[in-house]
Amino acid sequence: MTPLLESEEHKSLREAVAAFAKTHPHTTNAEDNTRLWQAAAKLGYIGVNLPEAYGGGGAGITELSLVLEELGAAGSPLLMMIVSPAICGTVIARFGTEEQKREWLPPLADGTRLMAFGITEPDAGSNSHRITTTARRDAATGDWILTGRKVFVSGVDLADATLIVGRTEDARTGKLKPCLFIVPRDAPGFERRAIDMELNAVERQFELTLDDVRLPADALVGDEDAGLLQLFAGLNPERVMTAAFGIGMGRYALSRALEYARERTVWKTPIGAHQAIAHPLAQAHIDLELARLMMQKAAHLYDAGDDVGAGEAANMAKYAAGEACVKAVDQAVHTLGGNGLTREFGLARLITASRVARIAPVSREMILNYVSHQTLGLPKSY
Repeated sequence: MTPLLESEEHKSLREAVAAFAKTHPHTTNAEDNTRLWQAAAKLGYIGVNLPEAYGGGGAGITELSLVLEELGAAGSPLLMMIVSPAICGTVIARFGTEEQKREWLPPLADGTRLMAFGITEPDAGSNSHRITTTARRDAATGDWILTGRKVFVSGVDLADATLIVGRTEDARTGKLKPCLFIVPRDAPGFERRAIDMELNAVERQFELTLDDVRLPADALVGDEDAGLLQLFAGLNPERVMTAAFGIGMGRYALSRALEYARERTVWKTPIGAHQAIAHPLAQAHIDLELARLMMQKAAHLYDAGDDVGAGEAANMAKYAAGEACVKAVDQAVHTLGGNGLTREFGLARLITASRVARIAPVSREMILNYVSHQTLGLPKSY
């Protein structure tokens, strides 16, 4: 089955998730959000991409992105789906030891445990090559000792552990190389501080400090010498899932605007009959559908094992979805006029939230850089 056409199984999954999501209206209450997560996990939605041998659904990022999109389209996006099963679950499933898989994958799949992901640093931004969080071995014990800072880490207060991207020194070259470590939430020296965000979301953002955090040797995920391969095995699904997050949000905003445009009557005519209202909404729908096609292509390539092809498509999908989401939300608010800024209609909060799809986990400008260099072969300016 090509990514252009959904299989009957995918259509059925989409319908089932949509029906489930409608029974769990959007809320910014943390307890309600937790109940939604647990209910979705019980139905197999949270761990649909994780291996069956460890309690998952045995499917892929294609199916997981479909779940997140439909939850978002119903107004109940689960941001931690991008992080816990998509990034952390994927990395552990592909590169973790048997012990790590047995410990983490079943509870990640059934929703009883969560894992956060820490890569961004205050001075590194989108440049993962400038990460300064370092990991060194204690020669006497074989333990790892991590030191550094991370910012804009989602849901650390909800997570049982955080998958931290650090850098170790290559004994042959002396250069630093990225590696991934599982850091338990209660590890001594591992501190978190909530960042005061003007973002109306259940999942809070945190700054992390690692002050000589001592970890056992088996906290390292995968091969110490395969850092970038392992890192991008998690970042490509992250981009696909962020696209799903944006598309779902855009669809939700559009659905509210369409409902209003059909019912709101001025001069005995529904405002949706006027082309100044109808055409921008139609364009928003087209942009969201086009973004979905690229997202499906990216997910299909990733699930097929084409990491290089998936990287290009995932970046394009994330870019397209971010742009489509912002435009859909803006047009939805504009369609409702003053009502679009009221709490009753629930669209104003999306003005800020929709920007997330543009700037995280990588800005649209960095995606344009990627396409310029990697796809078009243009020289770098940096």
